[in-house]
Amino acid sequence: MRILIIGASKGIGLETTRQSLAAGYDVRGLARSASSINLHDARLEKVQGDALNQHDVEAALVGVDAVILTLGVGLGELIKPVQLFSDATRVLISAMKDQAVNRLICVTGFGAGDSHASIGLLQRVPFQIVFGRAYDDKSRQEMQIKESGFQWTIVRPGVLSNGPQTGRYKVLRKPSEWRNGIISRSNVADFLVKQIEDQTFIGGAPVLVN
Repeated sequence: MRILIIGASKGIGLETTRQSLAAGYDVRGLARSASSINLHDARLEKVQGDALNQHDVEAALVGVDAVILTLGVGLGELIKPVQLFSDATRVLISAMKDQAVNRLICVTGFGAGDSHASIGLLQRVPFQIVFGRAYDDKSRQEMQIKESGFQWTIVRPGVLSNGPQTGRYKVLRKPSEWRNGIISRSNVADFLVKQIEDQTFIGGAPVLVN
């Protein structure tokens, strides 16, 4: 299988690229800074492109079996209106339909969509002040994905750390279980790679915490 990872040059995307290669997949990594991906493997194709550019995304989707969307924004961008997630997802959904690609795995975060109601009362105000613009857009992104008709899985990690890949983390599937917590980017990537062929969470949006 060939996997397209959008946002492959850093963070969860880079770690997902590394683990996908280790799992034996052919990987196409799309990023504006794809040349900086510090991985070397014959099965890795580094593609420089913009997730907001329809032509770039359509070209990257040719011959792909599944897409993992791992876009993020920097702290400095949180003080401005955020539209990256919904805009990029709109482009991607259109391109996937054109290329007949049906499997989409997307990272959003705890606090997006209907998981927002599970944020503790003491956390809600500071969360909204700091992350509100980004997570409002992640919620729009989730709605687009749910209405896409694809075989989708939305993944909502808690607070991200740079810890190791242990494979030991909780997958909270039911709304009654949802809570915030810490999880390493490597463990998020571990879950993402498992979703490429596992159908357990198709149509689901679990929360991940350690």
